[in-house]
Amino acid sequence: MQKKKPNFIFIFVDDLGWGDLGCYGNPIVKTPNLDKMACNGIRFTQSYVNAPMCSPSRAAIITGHFPSRHGIHYWMDRKHNAKIGMPEYLDPEVYTLPKLLQQSGYATAHFGKWHIGEGPDAPQVADYGFDETRIICQGNGPGYGVPANHHQGTEMIVDSAIDFIGRNKDKPFFVNVWPRDVHAALDPSLDALSRYSHLASEGKYKTAMQVYYAAITEMDRQIGRLLDYLDSEKLDEDTIVIFSSDNGPEEYFVVHANHHNAGSTGAFRGRKMSLYEGGIRMPFILQWKNHTPVNKIDNKSVISGIDLLPTFCHLANVPLPEDYHPDGENITDCFLGKNFTRSKELYWEWRVERELTTSPSAHVSPRIAIRDKEYKLLFNPDNSRTELYNIPEQPMELHSIAEKHLEIVENMKQKALKWAKTLPDIPIADNSGTAPVMWPLKIDPSELADPDFD
Repeated sequence: MQKKKPNFIFIFVDDLGWGDLGCYGNPIVKTPNLDKMACNGIRFTQSYVNAPMCSPSRAAIITGHFPSRHGIHYWMDRKHNAKIGMPEYLDPEVYTLPKLLQQSGYATAHFGKWHIGEGPDAPQVADYGFDETRIICQGNGPGYGVPANHHQGTEMIVDSAIDFIGRNKDKPFFVNVWPRDVHAALDPSLDALSRYSHLASEGKYKTAMQVYYAAITEMDRQIGRLLDYLDSEKLDEDTIVIFSSDNGPEEYFVVHANHHNAGSTGAFRGRKMSLYEGGIRMPFILQWKNHTPVNKIDNKSVISGIDLLPTFCHLANVPLPEDYHPDGENITDCFLGKNFTRSKELYWEWRVERELTTSPSAHVSPRIAIRDKEYKLLFNPDNSRTELYNIPEQPMELHSIAEKHLEIVENMKQKALKWAKTLPDIPIADNSGTAPVMWPLKIDPSELADPDFD
């Protein structure tokens, strides 16, 4: 009898920081189910997404390509896509992970956020290789009929996943579970808020930390339901479950999020929209009963979202098409707890205008970044900023060693510039990679009075 191919469940949450889970060192938030998942499997500490923002990060997951290759470098919205040179949606003709698995006999489904194209002319999410879809926001297809920030959103997504798995458990399945938690704006239930009543100001006023942690813990509770279901149906030994986040936590000063902005990047510099570690280095938990080591922390393997397509296809014995060339690598060895050394560089770019009034200077990174073995180089092509860090030794990226390693800088810079030349020729904002001026400025007394401000 042929051994059953592994099932895949990929849980991809929204705007959760590296330091937002108990198992990643947060001393306040309660995430018992994800902590248990980590104890049952592997926690990776050097896992990267391929952009510090939702749409490109998600496009990279399903294509196995750096998202800039497809012209996706910012959040997709029909109001600004053309202005910044982006397509209205990901080309449905490209090879995608769900499509390759679907063509090889997998039952495939997507439940939750999409955000890789919407609008009257955009394809249905199902066109990318899904047998069933249901969208919480930002995608074409059947929806849940609730606001994007509804406090029962993740519960509905998990209900859909459990129902789909129950109907397809006799064949291999691939399921995206993509909650919108903890993207702004958050509106947790009173019951969820009550779990953190001790964080309320003066015992009665909601605080950002109370709102944020309430949403995380409710998300964790719903993910626990999914994990319990797999266990009760004896599916956990055949199922690879992965939990990660699409980018770092939102900036503190973004208006629509500042009522709950308590996301943590751990010790890392940078947040969402930054190429520093806090914007692109994410929690990554993998559980595969009786296949992965238990309670293992992998501090050495450098892995990335673009690695999932070649890895899943390898594990499912699905050959890659001859004309498809992934940017990622097959990381099956580190999924099994073995040593893994990355052979390909990782690249990032941030080419859109920064909202400097809402971006503290310390988080504004240069425009291009490359990670090559232990080194990470960030630079602007005009040489206005160049920073080099040995990431295992300098994870906080505070003191550049570029001047001490000019040969390494030049070698990495040439690799990154060569990569950048392969990308679509689309606009680059003048202030991309530019930090705001923070030293005292001269003040014109005539500008002090604001007649419109009471």
